Amino acid sequence: MKSNDLKKLLELNASIILISSAGVLVRYIELSPVLIAFWRGLLGVLLLGAFAYFKKSSFKINNKKDMQRLLLSSALFGAHWFTYFYALQVSSVAVGMLSLFTYPAITTLLEPLYFKTKFNKRHIILALIVLFGLYIMSPDIDFSSDNTKGIISGVLSAVLYALRNLTMKSNTNKYDSSVLMFYQFLFITVVFSPFLWTHETHNTLSFFPYILILGIFTTAIGHTLFIRSFKNFNISTASIIASSQPVFGILLGVLFLSEIPNFNNILGGTLILSTVFIESFSKN
Repeated sequence: MKSNDLKKLLELNASIILISSAGVLVRYIELSPVLIAFWRGLLGVLLLGAFAYFKKSSFKINNKKDMQRLLLSSALFGAHWFTYFYALQVSSVAVGMLSLFTYPAITTLLEPLYFKTKFNKRHIILALIVLFGLYIMSPDIDFSSDNTKGIISGVLSAVLYALRNLTMKSNTNKYDSSVLMFYQFLFITVVFSPFLWTHETHNTLSFFPYILILGIFTTAIGHTLFIRSFKNFNISTASIIASSQPVFGILLGVLFLSEIPNFNNILGGTLILSTVFIESFSKN
């Protein structure tokens, strides 16, 4: 492999590792999910706002329909963050991340309903595999169990994330992606800001360095490097490699939090991730 090709591949994997670190950081930061969402959103607003400004991108949204779509997708994105952070904190990095990664299969089921197209039989099979994987991860459904709460919240987060992506699809063809993300982060910051007065915040300074890492490295740099990788790899290849996020996240959880997933989590997670690989290869 040429050194330049190796550099590009390492850059792509570095972006995945940075993005994967969100699970460990959220699990480690002892703040309410709403406060973590606020600080992550605020850092996103500052960084992306500055980036879009210096890039001289237009912040104008052309019509009311586009603005309504942007507001709806922002609300879905904020709810996705809250439920995902809750799933991580109440269960484990493995359960939270693997439950979230049901979103590719959920997206393939929702997309025909959303855009009024025909269902693909393969997608129904993949969804059944995902359900079986979730069942293996939590064979005994107990709503008082943290594991069950984590899976339910993680899957709900996946549904919200899929809906957000589908809602955003039309706007991404019209506006700069950094501007759209700026508005989404701004919405999240405004919506979650009142919780600064209703939730315990005395730990904020203690965990602020990790909040900065979450906002700068995990969110801004990680996602920027990943999007930049589309210039060097086709999206299918990048998506297949991106499906390793839970693997990296679980390994980071083992290293920094000593969270070792049990056999059920590994087996169920393998089934869930297999659907991501199958769908990515099928699209390719």
